[in-house]
Amino acid sequence: MPQPTSRATRDTPLLTVTADTLVAVDFGPRGRSEPRAKDPYRRPEGPYRRLFALPGARAFTAGNLIARLPMGMFSVSAVVMIAGTRGSYALAGAVTATGLAATAVVAPWTARLVDRYGQARVALPATVFAVLGSLALLLCVRYGAPDWTLFASYAATATTPNTGGMSRARWAHLLKGDAEALHTANSFEQAADELCFMLGPVLAAFLCGTSFPEAGTLVGAVLLLTGTVLFTAQRSTEPPAARRSSARSPFRSPGMRPLLVVCLATGAVFGSLEVVTLAFADERGHRAASGAVLALQAAGSCAAGLLYGAIRPAGSARARLPWCLAAMAALMTLPLLAAGLTGSLVPLAGALLVAGMATAPTMVTTMTLVQRYTPEGRLNEGMTLAVTGLLGGIACGSAAGGWTVEHVSATAGYGVPVAAAAIALLVALCTLVLFGPSNRSADSLPTH
Repeated sequence: MPQPTSRATRDTPLLTVTADTLVAVDFGPRGRSEPRAKDPYRRPEGPYRRLFALPGARAFTAGNLIARLPMGMFSVSAVVMIAGTRGSYALAGAVTATGLAATAVVAPWTARLVDRYGQARVALPATVFAVLGSLALLLCVRYGAPDWTLFASYAATATTPNTGGMSRARWAHLLKGDAEALHTANSFEQAADELCFMLGPVLAAFLCGTSFPEAGTLVGAVLLLTGTVLFTAQRSTEPPAARRSSARSPFRSPGMRPLLVVCLATGAVFGSLEVVTLAFADERGHRAASGAVLALQAAGSCAAGLLYGAIRPAGSARARLPWCLAAMAALMTLPLLAAGLTGSLVPLAGALLVAGMATAPTMVTTMTLVQRYTPEGRLNEGMTLAVTGLLGGIACGSAAGGWTVEHVSATAGYGVPVAAAAIALLVALCTLVLFGPSNRSADSLPTH
């Protein structure tokens, strides 16, 4: 059989006969010089499928979700564990409040170290220290240690890194310059937050109720450490460290302080809604159903977050934020109307499901602006400041909602999230819209 001996021969099909069959052999190169014709019947890939087609995206997301799930477990587990063994909800609440205050102080410093030295070098040791604090709390409760040891142990968990912020930082690194894909990634992360905070308390209550009081804390610590190890092991997607960044502090960046006030007010919506709903269900003898009712609110937010990421909203994030806050303020009136007009838990559950659909788009847009207003190389610190604002707002909202329930009524308590959402809208209209493009060059582009 003749062999191809030149380029012309290689580019020409070889024809030969085998028995009664004509065979054509093409020795041409197998490159991608000619694009394949598009299949008109082929469905276009969705935005989330394109997002997770990026190398390493699925691996770091899986580890991050495992590490993030305990964030919704620890406080519930601590309350059940301490109240169940010491017989004091006041002590349990004081211990968890101390841990929240410690986190508000320590978390921004931890995030600054993450930006400066890298996620793997800082997040893993910080997680190990936090896990040791959780285990110390477990042992102190188990063996009847003095009350002050509970405060010290739970305060040690404040070094827990902001896993959601680190995941968003990886997306920002991978999708630099692709505003549409980054919008989808931020929407997914917000939906993941809602899912973890929806499933975490349910899992914690189940473990503590069916096994032993310390089970929720123990499982949460194992999940946190395991997820962080898997997450930080994905070095190919880790943003580079900025050891000598000369950028200003995110807190001093133009537009950041009004955003933090918006985060504070939005957190008050979440905190008050939870406390008031628990009290409303308890007043009507349905305490066991309160968790499911709150889960509906989180489910509505999760679904809205995924849908929001699949579309391409018009305008910049700065222009969209007041509209999102206005929608949240309007929808937060639905639980107030349902509680006041019907006094029944079933209509309230439906109202919370619908009201929750405005929270995820609001948080996605807020976090997008936080990313834009944060100087280069300090993204983890900027997003952790936003989370700290949310935590502070949750604490304030819980206190305001509890006071209203105790001194007025549970129905009137649903006015607190309405007022908090209105304050967030007022801040955005009066201050945030007055700022121009942020201090990063890419921020002059519209966000989609």
